[in-house]
Amino acid sequence: MTERDQYDVVVVGAGPAGSTCARRCAELGLSTCLIEEHAAIGYPVQCAGLLSARALAACQVSEKPVLNEVSGASIVTSRGSRLTFDAGTTKAFVVDRGLLDREMATAAADAGAEVRVKTAYVKRSGSVIITRGMEGKGEIACRMLIAADGPRSPVARDLGMERPPVFLAGIQAEVPREMGGNLVEIYPDASPDFFGWIIPSGKGRARIGLAGRREVASRFSRFISQQGVRSCCHFVTGTIPIGVMPRTYGHGTLFIGDAAGFPKPTSGGGVYTGVRSAYHAAETACEACNEGSAADGLLCRYERRWRAELGRDLELGFRLFSARGKLTGEEVHQLVRVLNDPSLKADILTYGDMDQPGVLLRRILKNPKIYPVLGILLRSGVRQIIK
Repeated sequence: MTERDQYDVVVVGAGPAGSTCARRCAELGLSTCLIEEHAAIGYPVQCAGLLSARALAACQVSEKPVLNEVSGASIVTSRGSRLTFDAGTTKAFVVDRGLLDREMATAAADAGAEVRVKTAYVKRSGSVIITRGMEGKGEIACRMLIAADGPRSPVARDLGMERPPVFLAGIQAEVPREMGGNLVEIYPDASPDFFGWIIPSGKGRARIGLAGRREVASRFSRFISQQGVRSCCHFVTGTIPIGVMPRTYGHGTLFIGDAAGFPKPTSGGGVYTGVRSAYHAAETACEACNEGSAADGLLCRYERRWRAELGRDLELGFRLFSARGKLTGEEVHQLVRVLNDPSLKADILTYGDMDQPGVLLRRILKNPKIYPVLGILLRSGVRQIIK
């Protein structure tokens, strides 16, 4: 290491968003350093590992991380109603997130970015990033800083940025289980403000988990007991930010991925939105370096870009998340029963999209078959959802 290494861009965090941004910055000709606090990229895993086909394509990885394919889902309530929709074709992939993350970081290195593990962000002092690594304190000078350092973002905390409005805790275990198909199972009653899930990961195994705001550990224990789970071989815990931070730029820094609150509020998945935010951040960072300015007046281009692509669905998703929290178990049961109508199920199969829920929601609300539960939807805040 030199007395003070200098780069155009330093990216903090080697998850999918950070590695994508580092790769893209290097491809655009910027000297780029990607730092990761953990010794092994991709660990500890903090993700359910279910990616839409669109998200996996955006990651630009090989097929090696793919463990299984998913063609649909079943929503199951504790009151006995079930809604099953199977597209008959692959809609999502179950992946090994550790392997996926490592492939993406390798792609960043192959593009010319320097990747440093066991290097943690400590603080920023002007254009200098103070780090802590294997050899003690380090300093890296940069023209642009990009924070991809997860939901609790040390960079955001250091710079005094306002955080996302909601944080969920999630727990998941890998268990022996034959699913008998390629459908994800969703259990709304397992967590009243979110949901529980069972994901078929292949070879006689499944991932069972849930997320919520409170009592998550006790609800998880109850959920796996109800599912007859007797042994768990691998546990994953994590934090899911819901709602984007009020401003995703400032102090010469751009915030991407979970650090900015980009996970989809309807599912908690953040890979696709995180990767897309990374591309917009790289483009803005390139402009900032070329124009010699990291002022807010330039960095606000990043926010305009991601909002143009992702803003509408993220805002809609947050309204749906808020409405979900107002529904009782009985109301969820009634909704599931009504959605079993053949015309509504056809709409779900035709217009359902893990990454872009708006089209399906508006289609369903125009279908007269939804009218029996329109009162429930109105009480939950549907007027705010569709405005």
